[in-house]
Amino acid sequence: MFGSRIPRLRLLASIAMLLILSAAAYGFAAANTVPASGAGDGAGTITGYTVGAVKYNLNATNPANIDSVSFTLAPVGAAGAPTTVQAKLVSTSTTYSTCTLASATWTCNVTGVTALAADELRVIAAQ
Repeated sequence: MFGSRIPRLRLLASIAMLLILSAAAYGFAAANTVPASGAGDGAGTITGYTVGAVKYNLNATNPANIDSVSFTLAPVGAAGAPTTVQAKLVSTSTTYSTCTLASATWTCNVTGVTALAADELRVIAAQ
């Protein structure tokens, strides 16, 4: 008689423990809060800039060398004023010169570029 009651008591105790643990886990999970957040996806047109008033500034000692190039940038469409501008003068070069803004004119100091080697003006501008 005692032999058949013990397994039943163990089963009931196990079920009771499982219910208690389930209720406790639900209580902890219900207390979790996640702040509101957002996510999205979209697309926009890149309008670019127009380069104008280009001036190549030659070295005073050796005019075969270019010391800097200066130019203006005009927004096209909805583009705002750029904050970062870089330029290069040799198409095979991977080195861009950082440009600075003064009185609506961007100036890029280039080193080691000769007038003979300069074969393009590539300007990269971004807001």
